[in-house]
Parts: sequence; structure tokens; C-alpha cells
Amino acid sequence: MQARLAVLGAGSFGTALAIHLARRGHPTLLWGRSHGSMAVMESARENADYLPGLPFPAKLRALSDLQYTVTESEDLLIATPSSALASTVRAVAPLLRAGQGIVCACKGLEPGSARMAHEVIAAGLAEASHPVAILSGPTFAKELAMGLPTAVVIASGDKAFAEKIAHEFHGDGFRAYPSDDVIGVEIGGAAKNVMAIGVGIADGLGLGANTRAGFIARSLSELMRLGVAAGAKPETFMGLAGLGDLVLTCTDNQSRNRRFGLLLAEGKTPAEAAATIGQVVEGAKAAAEVLRLADRLGVDTPITREIAKVIAGEIKPVEAVSTLAQRPLRSEQH
Repeated sequence: MQARLAVLGAGSFGTALAIHLARRGHPTLLWGRSHGSMAVMESARENADYLPGLPFPAKLRALSDLQYTVTESEDLLIATPSSALASTVRAVAPLLRAGQGIVCACKGLEPGSARMAHEVIAAGLAEASHPVAILSGPTFAKELAMGLPTAVVIASGDKAFAEKIAHEFHGDGFRAYPSDDVIGVEIGGAAKNVMAIGVGIADGLGLGANTRAGFIARSLSELMRLGVAAGAKPETFMGLAGLGDLVLTCTDNQSRNRRFGLLLAEGKTPAEAAATIGQVVEGAKAAAEVLRLADRLGVDTPITREIAKVIAGEIKPVEAVSTLAQRPLRSEQH
């Protein structure tokens, strides 16, 4: 039986999405690059590295044959780190059938160019006959894989495709909301990771609940300014892909980005913090790219700028907090 969706990327989030789809009753393929790792997953019926103790449903298969995966699936969902998105699209492009859609669950901007995911995908496809959607929202992989209630946004310029994908995910405690604001959903997903590092730093320095709340509110204002300048709808940032994902990532230690900030506040270098976490910290990679995009659009993003300096090793975390606290008085709307 042909798979409804194939998930490309067998990290924690990709695996959790595949588990949910299969649990919904959809035949689902989970693809990863390593033949050995995927063979172990298929045999053990779990991803012991990222989601131990959470068994695969019967309708989920794990494999490493990319051509078979693409051929045997109606649509594809890419859940790799954002830095691997372009190479993944290049690999699947010659294998795609006309009309086969791509859903992207990567939360970040392309390293070195600050291109958004939909731009990276468009550049990697030989033709425009493939509908594209972006999946984002407040989702910790473990909770999703456990079947705890979760809500996301599916954004696409193709309304029918967004509704189709939302329908496939919707159910069993999982709510999926179609949207047409691709830019807003993407910027919310990328920028919130940077802000979570800042909140982690503030909490790690013991600056208290007042600081945390203020930091989150000003972070929301910053990513909203950036998004609107890029062409997003402001109301998107008050929803799941904006405020929802921002609050989740900033306030719970399941967030790698928040933990990264906590470790920086302890005095670890960015390299040491990343090594301690042992998985991709998207915000650490995204900070420079969010700043690049903001500078390109002429948008003032003081929080992002200071976090980028910390990650680059130019200043200490306490210096970033001090600089932000001493900014000149101005209206809250700026």
C-alpha cells in the first residue's frame, strides 16, 4: 500500500510526526540517511536514540532507500535540520512525480543566505508543479510522540494542499489549522529559537520572572516587526506559530534553545553548550541569519543582535543583558 506521507529526517521531531501519522491509521514511511541506524529502528520498532520507549505503530516503516521512499509516497514531509534542507530537496527533486507535494517542518533560515524554507525548496525544484506547505507551531517531539494534545499550523499558498495536509494530521488530540501566511509562519518558527536562547540566558543569570515575562513580550514585538517587514500578516504572530511557539520554547527545559542559553549563562562557550546538548540547536545557527534578514529589510532587532554577538563569542551573556536593559527610552510599539 502506498504511504500517505513519507517523513524525511529521523531525528526526534521527524520521528514524532511519523509516529502520529501512523497512529492516525495512515501508512507512513520514515527515511534517514544511515542504513544501519534505520535498520536498527525498523527492527527495534522505536527510535532509541531520540525517543526511547515510544514504540512505532504498525503502519510505520523505517528505511534508508530514498528512491523507494519518494516513489512509494503520495507526498513528502521534510523534517531535517534547516541546514540540511537544500541538500535534501536537491536529492529528492529528480525523483518527484508531477503534483507530488512537499511539507516542510524545518524551523530555521538557510545558513549563509537567510533564505526561508519555501524559497530554498522553490530554488531546488526543477518545476513549479509541486505544492509546498510549512508545518509549524508549539510542538515538543516527545509529547507529540506520546499522543499528548498538540496544535500546529499548516501554511501554504495552495489552500487545497494546506487543507489536505491539515486533514491528514488532524485527530487523536492533534489539531492542525490551515493558513495562507507562509512567511509569517516561517519567521515565527525561526526567530523564536533565537529568543529562547535569550530567555535561557536571563533565567540562568537569575534575573527572575519579571525579566522573563518582559523578555518574551519584547521578543514577540521584535519577531512581529521582522515578519511584517517581510510581508507577513501581524495576526499570525498572535497565534500558534508566533506567540504559542515562542512561549513553549522560552519557558520549558525540553527546549534545546532554552537549555543552550542556560548553559551559556553558566559560563560555557557556545561550542561547549552545543556539545553538552548533543543535538542541533537551531537558534544557535539561526541567530546570524535572522539578523542578516533583519538588516536586509532595515528592521531593528536588538535582542537578536545581542544574542548573535554572544553566540559569535564577541560578548559575554551578562553584557548582552546589560546592553538590552540600558537601551534608550521609547514607545512600547517600537
